[in-house]
Amino acid sequence: MRKPRDIDAELKTLEERTRELKARRVTQLGELVTATGADSLPLEALAGALLATVEQAKDKPEALARWAERGEKFFRGNGKQGTRGKNAGATGDATPGASGHGAPAAAGHSPAS
Repeated sequence: MRKPRDIDAELKTLEERTRELKARRVTQLGELVTATGADSLPLEALAGALLATVEQAKDKPEALARWAERGEKFFRGNGKQGTRGKNAGATGDATPGASGHGAPAAAGHSPAS
């Protein structure tokens, strides 16, 4: 008979990995806000813009497609806003991170981790 799997230990490992990934996502979102220059906006204005964006994305999928296209250009270094668009060509740091959603990779984290 095989040794039974330690399900509790596996669950604990998965929970820890989930926490790590959530923390990385929060870090990447913060880096994205900074990279786009949105960190210079008042928090209320940024929150309002994000809420309006979420509402509009639900009602107008064509708007979401246009924003995605603009975001792809931003990450390729063709963007006109923020520091990434200006410096990406020289440093090559405009590639999307491991999240698959175009967020920059968190500092000190490799895509494989």
